[in-house]
Amino acid sequence: MTSPSPDALLGPADVRELAAALGVRPTKQRGQNFVIDANTVRRIVRTADVRPEDTVVEVGPGLGSLTLALLEVADRVTAVEIDDVLAAALPATITARMPARAARFALVHSDAMQVTELPGPPPTALVANLPYNVAVPVLLHMLETFPSIERTLVMVQAEVADRLAAGPGSKVYGVPSVKANWYARVKRAGAIGRNVFWPAPNVDSGLVSLVRRAEPLKTTADRREVFAVVDAAFAQRRKTLRAALAGWAGSAAAAEAALVAAGVSPQARGESLTVEEFAAIAENRVTDPAADTGTDSSTDSSTDHEESRQP
Repeated sequence: MTSPSPDALLGPADVRELAAALGVRPTKQRGQNFVIDANTVRRIVRTADVRPEDTVVEVGPGLGSLTLALLEVADRVTAVEIDDVLAAALPATITARMPARAARFALVHSDAMQVTELPGPPPTALVANLPYNVAVPVLLHMLETFPSIERTLVMVQAEVADRLAAGPGSKVYGVPSVKANWYARVKRAGAIGRNVFWPAPNVDSGLVSLVRRAEPLKTTADRREVFAVVDAAFAQRRKTLRAALAGWAGSAAAAEAALVAAGVSPQARGESLTVEEFAAIAENRVTDPAADTGTDSSTDSSTDHEESRQP
């Protein structure tokens, strides 16, 4: 692999000059905060355990700060960018600053939530500075859509990082925690200061590492069935599971039957359960013939978005 020049990465002046030349003003609507520190993006790449053989997918590359750092190490990088101006400019930035690696870069101009395929080899890693307002649904969509992704490192708002990495019993354990754990082993992987961004956000950021499970969770229930239980359990998190799952099961009695069959106390609450226990509940659902057959459609429709809209 040809080594890039030492000044290939973007510094504060480079980022501002690029933005000015493009007429780009970071927007709060898209959660745009550009990383301006080369040491930080290299640290992210190291923490992500990016390897020379990896095909990395990056969501929201912006002006290319992290993209360039990924290209220093990975075999290939595919960036998914929704912004028209940024998407049009990024290939030229890569060619100008890292010409020997430009052929290893691909751009997908799209909303990451709509991406179902990527050019080139299947991605083996996902590394991204995710916009705070869509971080969780984008993360879950990418993990579901691209099962070849083995390792993930995302930079998100510190509170979102805490939720994703939380375990049962934690005050911040909830829908994102359980759904992320369906796919991977999740842990906090560090903190990022505000001064490495332009503009500086008014919240702290955190890194979250996700290593995909070597074997899928052993359950006869499918993902949608399990996620429907999770959504229902946390929609009314102060209630016991017997009450919270009544709508999902068709009645409180049917919910209790599913819970007992799964080995879960009907008096427990969602924040105390592992993803394996949620799967066991889904496996033991029995349709209550007295219940309205349309009761479960609403719980499934919000599968990947519950609790993710809050910054």
